[in-house]
Amino acid sequence: MQKMVVTQRECPARRVPSGEPTTIPEGQFITINQALGGNYTVTFQGNMLRIDGTDADAIGQEPEVLAFLDDGSGQIIAEQVWQALDSVYDPEIPISLVSLGLIYDVTLDQSAKQVNIQMTLTAPGCGMGPVLVSDVKYRVEKVPNVDLAKVELVFDPPWSRDMMSEEAQLEAGLFF
Repeated sequence: MQKMVVTQRECPARRVPSGEPTTIPEGQFITINQALGGNYTVTFQGNMLRIDGTDADAIGQEPEVLAFLDDGSGQIIAEQVWQALDSVYDPEIPISLVSLGLIYDVTLDQSAKQVNIQMTLTAPGCGMGPVLVSDVKYRVEKVPNVDLAKVELVFDPPWSRDMMSEEAQLEAGLFF
């Protein structure tokens, strides 16, 4: 699916595979190479970039709505953090990181308005690791009262398909 579009507004993006944040200015020609898991992989000025589905309107696509109610308490709500995490999909298998069992630990630091996340990858050498970390950080920082999401990649215990939810195993065709 290669499709040339023009950016409708300034668009936040992340470089592939480093995950480094960048911005595509308004009125720029880009090529959409892939749309998977609600995100878009595009080419702009020879660089491969990833655009979050919540910013899809900037490239003329239907945006993914990720909305959270702020209850006014000033507190980070754990369920909203998990909702944000469950909206991040593996770029190669369109299954959420939560369903894949890649999120190992989430702790909230209410006083620092920070979320600390330990996650893993399906394979330690996965080239999309930095992009996934960036996706998680981007989405979790959309939760009310979260000023900072810190994501740590860990590989102990090693991930196995047994960590996947039954639904994810069914979707991936792993039940025999």
